[in-house]
Formats: sequence, C-alpha cells, structure tokens
Amino acid sequence: MTVPQREMPQQEGPQQEPKREPRPDPQPDPRPSAPPAGEESPRLGRFLARAAAVTAGLTAAGSLFGLLRDQAIAQLFGADSDTDAFLVAWTVPELAATLLIEDAMALVLVPAFSLALSRRTAAEGSAAPADPVRTLVAATLTRLSLLLACTAGLLMLAAPYVVRVLAPGLPDTGTAVDCLRLTALTVVTFGLAGYFSAALRAHRHFTAPAAIYLAYNAATIAVMFAAHRAWGVRAAALGVAVGGALMVLIQLPPLLRRLPLRQRHPAQGSARCAVRGGRHGAHAGTLVGLGVLAPVVTFAVSRQAQVFFERFMASSLPAGAISHLNYAQKVAQLPMVLSLMVCTVTFPVVARAMADGDAVAARRRVERDLATAGTVVLLGAAYVVACAPQIIGLLFERGAFDAHDTAATAAVMRVYCCGLLGHSMVGALVRPFFSGGRPPWYPAAAMAAGLAVTVGTGAVLAGGWGVLGIAAANALGITTTGALLLHGLGARVVAIDVSGVAAGLLRLLVAAAAAAGAGWAVAGLFAAPLAGALAGGCAVLLAFLCVGLLVGAPELSHLSTAVKRRFPHVR
Repeated sequence: MTVPQREMPQQEGPQQEPKREPRPDPQPDPRPSAPPAGEESPRLGRFLARAAAVTAGLTAAGSLFGLLRDQAIAQLFGADSDTDAFLVAWTVPELAATLLIEDAMALVLVPAFSLALSRRTAAEGSAAPADPVRTLVAATLTRLSLLLACTAGLLMLAAPYVVRVLAPGLPDTGTAVDCLRLTALTVVTFGLAGYFSAALRAHRHFTAPAAIYLAYNAATIAVMFAAHRAWGVRAAALGVAVGGALMVLIQLPPLLRRLPLRQRHPAQGSARCAVRGGRHGAHAGTLVGLGVLAPVVTFAVSRQAQVFFERFMASSLPAGAISHLNYAQKVAQLPMVLSLMVCTVTFPVVARAMADGDAVAARRRVERDLATAGTVVLLGAAYVVACAPQIIGLLFERGAFDAHDTAATAAVMRVYCCGLLGHSMVGALVRPFFSGGRPPWYPAAAMAAGLAVTVGTGAVLAGGWGVLGIAAANALGITTTGALLLHGLGARVVAIDVSGVAAGLLRLLVAAAAAAGAGWAVAGLFAAPLAGALAGGCAVLLAFLCVGLLVGAPELSHLSTAVKRRFPHVR
C-alpha cells in the first residue's frame, strides 16, 4: 500500500516541522485578501470610487434629461388644468419608481441576491443541489411578473375612481383618466426594471442600472415631441409608457450574461427548497417573504404618500398649483439625488458586512455615507435657495411657461429646500435598517410619524399660504422622519456615533445657511439669469468652504483626504 507522503520517513535532517509547510498552499484566494476588521481593502475602495463615479455621471445625465423632459412639458403644455391632469396620472409611475426601483425592490432584493451570491461562492467545488442565484430567480421572478400585470390591469379598469381619490378637486377628469391608463403600464415595466437593477447591483454591475433614467427620460421626450400635436398632453403619458419599456430592455443584455440560465449542478431541487437550504439559504428565503415585504412596502408607500397629500390639497387651489409644486420639487430634489449616489453603490457592501456580522465595517461605512450625503445635499440646497428664480427662468421660462409661473415655482422651490437634508438622510439611513435578515418596522413607523406631521401641518398652512404652506409641511414632515431614523439607527441597528454625526451635520447646516445668503445677495446683482446663476454659484461654493472650515466641519477635510488617498497623482 502506498504510504502517504506526509508519513514517509524524514530524510532532510533533524527538523520535523517542514512536513506541515505545504499545507498553507491552498490558502491563496482569488478574491481580495481580507483587510483588518472594519477596514475596506484598497481594491474594494478603488472599485467603489469608480462605480460611484460612473453611477453619478449616468445619474446626472438622467437628471439632466429629466430637466429637459420637464422643460418640454412646460414649453408644450404650460402650467394649466391639462398639465395638472397629466401630473395626477404621473402619480402612478412616481409611486411605482419608489416601490419598485428606488426603495422596496432594492431594499429587499439586493440583500437577497447578495446572500445567494455568497452561497454560490461557498458552494464552489461541492456537490450543491442547485445554483442559489438561479433558484432565487425561479422562486421570485414569475410570481412578481404576474402580480405586477394584475395590478396594472386593475389600475386601468379603476382609473376613473383612482383619479377621483387622488385629485377630487379636478373640474374635468377625462384627460387624467386617459393618461392614467397609459401610465399604469409602468407598474409592469418599472417592476421588472427594479428587479433587474437589484440583481445587477448585487453582482456589482452599476452601469446599466444607473442608465435606466437616462433611457426613460430620452424616450419620453422623443415621444412627446412626435405625438403632442395629435395627442395633446396624453403624448406625455404615452412617452412615460414607452420609456418604462426601454428601462427593461437596456438591462437585459448584462443581466443575461450574469444570471445562469441552466443549473450549475446536475441535481435538481425545487426552487423553494434550494433557496431555503442551509443557513444562508434559510436567510435568503426569508428575504423575499411577506413578512419582509410588509415593512419595506409600508415605508415606501408612506414616503410617497407625501406627494399624494400635496396633490390632494393642491387640487382645490387655483389651476397650475399642482404644476408649480411639481416643477419646484423636481429641481429642488436634484441635490438629494446626487447626494445618494454613494449610498446606492455602497448598499451591497453594507448588506454584506451586516450579513457577515462585521459591525465595525458597517458602522464606518454608514458614517462615511452620511457625511458625504450631508455635504453634497447641503451645498446643493444652498445653491438652489440662492439662485432659485434664475434657475427656474433658465430652465422653464419659455413657450406657455411665463414670468408668473417662474416666480411662483421659485418661491415653492426655496421652501422645499428646507427639507432636502431630511430627504437625503432618510434615503441614506433606511438602507442599513433593511440590510439585515428581517427588516424591522421602525423605519415604517418613523415615516408614518413624519407623514402625520406633514398632513397635520399642511391642513393648517395650506388655507393661508397655499402651495408654500404645502411645501413647508413636506419639509417639516420629512425632517422629522430623518431625525427619528438617525436616532433609531444608532440605538437599534448600527452603533453609529449619533451625537457626532448630528454635530457634523449641524456645522454643515451653518455653512449652507451662510452660503445661501451670500449667493442670494450676489445673484441679485445681475439682471441676466445666466450671469446671476453663475456668479451666485461661485459665491455659494466659496462661502460654503470658508464657513465650513471656520466652524470646524470635519466632513470637508475628510473628503479632501479621501480624494488624495484614492487618487494619489492628484495634487
């Protein structure tokens, strides 16, 4: 019988230890070597920086085309009862985007796919019964598609009643009903687009998911200009439907390259058993159940209900009120959207760290994200407050959109900006809440509390202040939710330094207030909107940096240090 090599007599001298030396050979791993606890590897840091840059670039392009879309709506249809009717129907894709792309779908499926990928990696080289990623897709995609199709069909049938619930003050509901039946198709297309985006992000592919809004807005604009003479404002609803389909199509090629179409192992097993098999499988199985979906969906619906309330209240105000709110909100939220790009890229990292029990890495990542998001959103908010009339004039004042619409929209936009930090904090803070095995109900309760503040305050202020009171109620409500989430995250999920984070945000808020005042004063010196917007922007940036350093905002120096560390050739 052959004697194993490790048991052969030693012939190389008295040292007996070398027989154990060959055993470390299997140690090298194709994945990056593990950094110290709580630290990110340099390779991962570089990847996140590149992914964030690509995501930010494509998202900025999508937001630019979103502005072009809103410009086209303003130019072609103005701000009257027809645009109010279309915006009531636009509530459906806005809710669908929140539920199926931005919040609920991503918050449930990114952790589920992350765990399935972890199971696949752990099972490599073993006789696993089925590929975990494929079985997760088999267990969820078909059922989700049927549910989305049924929901879209019901919305089309019930469109007259839905319009009456959303905007009871509309004098004529016919246009809104026609538009809603077209926009109801986005329930299906946005749902599939959100599913594909979650799967691709879990695979750490961010290009196609970041490009979906660019494709959506470009298609909407093209269809509007092609069909507005024959269809009127209904052409905008048709463009929304076509754009939703394009969101799905551009993600199909990269998705098919990453999701296996056949079993990786010969043995067959039911989708449910495969997803639930083993410790990680059980964990992944719970991430797609009703008990997990309920708190996430409740949170997302409560968040979007603020828009429902705004349009419900504004439908009884003079014609154009809903349109002014919409244009102001779309522009005001651009800083918030850009501030959350880093959080979008790092969400799979936070989910994996929490799944692995690495509390230190999760805490440091979340604190970093909050600092970055706060800096970006407050700088952007300061600029929007300072140059609101110039921005709205440059973007929308043409065609049917006149100087009165510019003044009304700019005033609403300045009030909206008071809640931008709250919006950004909610978007950043809810991700770690929903990164665990079973999402808690706390975020939904915090969002419900904020909604109650919005409804109560708006009902009081709308009568005297009109759209300004509605915008102020929105800002107060979302800020309440952000404060509750910040407190709850440190106490319940990730042990972040709540007082330290709050103090840093307060210093940034002081810098933003000073920058807004300086930019407002400088922009008012110029009669031309473009010159005022440029000069005001320079004043805002300079004042923000100077005052931020003066009050000791550490986030500014941290960001500078991070840029130099990740890009050492930049001086």
